[in-house]
Amino acid sequence: MTTEERPTGGHGGASARPVIEVRGISKRYGSIHALRDVDMSIFPGEVVGLVGDNGAGKSTLVNIIAGALAPTSGEILVDGAHVSFKSPTDARDAGIETVYQDLALAPDLSVWQNLFLGRERTVRGPLGWIGWLDRRAMAQQSVTDLERTRIRISSVASRVGRLSGGQRQAVAVGRAAAWGSKVILMDEPTAALGVEQQQKVGELIKTVASHGLPVLLISHNLPQVYGVCDRILVLFHGRLIADLRPEETDMDGIVGWITGAAMLSPGSAR
Repeated sequence: MTTEERPTGGHGGASARPVIEVRGISKRYGSIHALRDVDMSIFPGEVVGLVGDNGAGKSTLVNIIAGALAPTSGEILVDGAHVSFKSPTDARDAGIETVYQDLALAPDLSVWQNLFLGRERTVRGPLGWIGWLDRRAMAQQSVTDLERTRIRISSVASRVGRLSGGQRQAVAVGRAAAWGSKVILMDEPTAALGVEQQQKVGELIKTVASHGLPVLLISHNLPQVYGVCDRILVLFHGRLIADLRPEETDMDGIVGWITGAAMLSPGSAR
């Protein structure tokens, strides 16, 4: 089976072409290679974990896909078409949404205002003059978007700063799911959360993927990665060295690839 066509993750089973591909992606800072010839594909409905030690290149790769960094070489394809992102706005316009550890939420605004931040809907004034914000439509759409991903917030009018850490994370994921049409990139989404809240975010990730929207999860939380991901990719010193399925390995096996020990074992293979 080629890298361009393979079964999807645990949410469909039929063969599909990748939604996102990176081919030969490298990133250099002078003499330092942050990434070296990385090839990666993400398929519809998959939850793909991206793991590695500090400095392995995880955030660099995510920032390139998100349009925040330009690669030194290599290419990105969306639905088989080559794309070139000059900014995160370009990536968002292509259907790629990113949820960072700091969430990028406005705590003094309501839930619905955060979901539509920078994408506000307006109503035209008389004779086409500048109109006003369509608050009712945005609030109603926010309820629909959150219900679709089973996110429970008491009221979309609630101020985000008054929500729990898990609820704020849910709002950030809900915003990404509402606007992302190709993939959601999640960079350490549960680093500041407790165990129970981490579990809820894991369930939310599975729910998002069940609607066909793939998720690329970058995390040091190996139990969560092992529990929610269909595939686990390992970066080591800027190289992608392993593409694993949880049912074919265990936690010790993943750690072995992260530390590089697995590459020294006889018969080790990607």
